[in-house]
Amino acid sequence: MCRLYAMHANEPTRVECGLVFAQNALMAQSKRDMTGYSHGHGWGVADYDDGLPLVEKQTWAAFHGEHFAKKAAKVYARTVVAHVRRATVGGTSLENTHPFHHGKWIFAHNGTVPAFDLVRPLILEQTDPLHRVEIMGTTDSEHVFRYLLSLFLRHPERGLKEVVRQGLEQVIAWSARVAPDARVGLNVVLTDGDQVIGSRYNRSLYYLVRDHIYDCTICGKPHVHHEPRTKYQAVEIASEPVTPDEDWYEVPDKTIYTIAEDYRLDMEPLGR
Repeated sequence: MCRLYAMHANEPTRVECGLVFAQNALMAQSKRDMTGYSHGHGWGVADYDDGLPLVEKQTWAAFHGEHFAKKAAKVYARTVVAHVRRATVGGTSLENTHPFHHGKWIFAHNGTVPAFDLVRPLILEQTDPLHRVEIMGTTDSEHVFRYLLSLFLRHPERGLKEVVRQGLEQVIAWSARVAPDARVGLNVVLTDGDQVIGSRYNRSLYYLVRDHIYDCTICGKPHVHHEPRTKYQAVEIASEPVTPDEDWYEVPDKTIYTIAEDYRLDMEPLGR
């Protein structure tokens, strides 16, 4: 289990309140989520600067010390992915800490691929050597990430959404084959800074759509230096609702989603 957060907007946006100061900010979830679990085995925050990922990760809990809060205070970007880890596959190490990145791609995962020691060879067999040699850690998450990138490398003509759908459904099928009674968890988010695609599969996930400039109820200020000729639009995605007084909607289970050009979620069934 883990907890993740993502934000995608048409203007650079601050996310400090959602990560640190909100009632159920990601930092609060790292200490105790809504089900009572702690996620103290590392944290990571990724955003983009001139199209290039900036990723900071640590192996201690986000609620320990001030490092997570300091990183969150610096983030001002159109696309952000943050993650707090509760280790299930792979020990606590920087190599196993999310988000993972390759080139312009950023990836985070909440869930578990059951019987991963049996699924891992199946994933590696279908992972391009370019990506296989880049796997630094031992998590199911990093292996799924590299497998998805391998599929997209081989079949860009299919489009990112269809490639991710096929890849996740294959992982689900492999898991069902080797551990038919286990429950796979595949909430993922994958982005290159422009495209954002993800899934909900047997873990909680919510989203919030913003279509106008607003004054944050926590800090009392807008989170964006707005260009008046632009209609501000943004989507936030989180394992749990971050704020209690806003309209967070639940993503249906077994769903693949993309953030469309109008900053709405396009959702379709996954693995059914």
